[in-house]
Amino acid sequence: MTTIYATDAEKLAVAAAEAAKGAAEGGIPIGAALFAADGTLLGSGHNRRVQDDDAAMHAETNAFHNAGRQRSYRDTVMVTTLSPCWYCSGLVRQFGIGRLVVGDDRNFLGGQDWLAENGVELTIVNDQNLVAMMGAFITDNPELWNEDIGED
Repeated sequence: MTTIYATDAEKLAVAAAEAAKGAAEGGIPIGAALFAADGTLLGSGHNRRVQDDDAAMHAETNAFHNAGRQRSYRDTVMVTTLSPCWYCSGLVRQFGIGRLVVGDDRNFLGGQDWLAENGVELTIVNDQNLVAMMGAFITDNPELWNEDIGED
C-alpha cells in the first residue's frame, strides 16, 4: 500500500528524517523529498557531498535522482529542509517542478524568491527544529558549510 503524505508537515517530516540521516553519517544535515501531486513520495535524499566526495550531490539533487524519471514534474512538490541554493533552484526551474516547500530560510536564502518570481508556488515553514539544527551545524562547521555554499 502506498503512503500518501497529505500535509506539508508530513512531507517536511520525510525531508527532516533525511537531514538527520545526513548528520548521522557525518555530512551536512539537509534533506529533501519529491512528491507527486497526490502526496505519493517519489523519492527522498540528503546532502551527500561529504559522504560521496561528490560536490553535485545536494539534498534536492539526491531526492530528484532517487525519484527516477518522471514524464512531467509540473504537478510535483519538492520539499527541502533548507532554502535551495542556486544549483538546486536551477534543478527545480529546469524541470518545471510546480511547488516548493522550504523548512528553513533563516540560515540560508538561496534562489527561492527567483523560483517564486518564475511561477513556482512557494511555501516557507521556518520550522524551529530545522532552523536550530542548521544554525548549530553552521556554527560548529563553518569551513564545511562555506564549502557547501561555494563561499571562500
